[in-house]
Amino acid sequence: MARLAQTADLTDIQQEILSTVRSFVDKEIIPHAQQLEHADEYPQEIVDGLKELGIFGLMIPEEYGGLGESLLTYALVVEEIARGWMSVSGVINTHFIVAYMLRQHGTPEQKEHFLPRMATGEVRGAFSMSEPGLGSDVAGIRTKAVKDGDDYVIDGQKMWLTNGGSSTLVATLVRTDLGADKAHQNLTTFLVEKPAGFGTVAPGLTIPGKIDKMGYKGVDTTEMVFDGYRIGADTVLGGTPGRGFAQMMDGVEVGRVNVAARACGISIRAFELAVEYAQQRETFGKPIVQHQAIAFQLAEMATKVEAAHLMMVNAARLKDAGQRNDVEAGMAKLIASEYCAEVTTQSFRIHGGYGYSKEYEIERLMREAPFLLIGEGTSEIQKTIISRGLLKEYGLKR
Repeated sequence: MARLAQTADLTDIQQEILSTVRSFVDKEIIPHAQQLEHADEYPQEIVDGLKELGIFGLMIPEEYGGLGESLLTYALVVEEIARGWMSVSGVINTHFIVAYMLRQHGTPEQKEHFLPRMATGEVRGAFSMSEPGLGSDVAGIRTKAVKDGDDYVIDGQKMWLTNGGSSTLVATLVRTDLGADKAHQNLTTFLVEKPAGFGTVAPGLTIPGKIDKMGYKGVDTTEMVFDGYRIGADTVLGGTPGRGFAQMMDGVEVGRVNVAARACGISIRAFELAVEYAQQRETFGKPIVQHQAIAFQLAEMATKVEAAHLMMVNAARLKDAGQRNDVEAGMAKLIASEYCAEVTTQSFRIHGGYGYSKEYEIERLMREAPFLLIGEGTSEIQKTIISRGLLKEYGLKR
């Protein structure tokens, strides 16, 4: 087992899960990732394999047919999968977030209706906050749900849905004008059920085609357009409107740990590729790893991998302990995503001209790493969250 990114005090069950996932990644993901990524092909066989392993039910309680594992286990599994191919971790990420939001905030009826089928992967989750032109201003959401009898009618356009086409359940944050003084208290999360696919998937609900992206291929990223879409009041997450912002932010904290874990996974793989190549490539009569310039780069990369992993683990364990982890999750996401970009670039430079070739895996990682700088909030948003949290603790008492 490699020295880097090891996690202390794991249970036997956690170690067994991670060993199984690591073996799956080495045998079923890494050998096929390049071909699937270049073709922008959905990794159906890999997803089916994850279903068989029970990964879709990883954090769902045992009473609903899941494995009942912790956020830490989830994060370490994501780290392993992202090491193989980040897009596969994207397939399960939004599913995990929606399952977590249901577990924490859903009504008993909503949990009973969705969680058992989510545990098997029959129901696949996605979540939607962003809109065209919205950026990080979640309180500025324009997609609107208006009460009409026992139903709501939704109109508007959502953006950047990961698994938008392949999912069958979308937790969607929209505006419900409840007369609250603060804008975010007028937001509500709806549980939108739909068939998988593209085009008009239900009356008033359209999922346009996939958005073509620089990286993060394979997984489908889409828009979602509501035009007079009618939905029952019983689909409001938790049953009470106006709580959507808090529910989504709770889910996003889990998502930020996930993004940190994905960044760690890519960083680990970039380091593995660099250290292997540096021992094979020779210049001036010796392997390039024996040149101090390369050896020092590897030392820096390994240190960044280790630091990011430790911060990610800390954020996950705080959440598992029932503590607020917004600052720690923000720190982990910030440092892991920034270090990921740096480590991947260093690995690319060690590969020299070959790193620019699509034949080499590092070329794909170079296109995937930048996504993590913006996913679940940019680095600037993380710094805002961190600084505000710190001022609550260290602010002067007047």
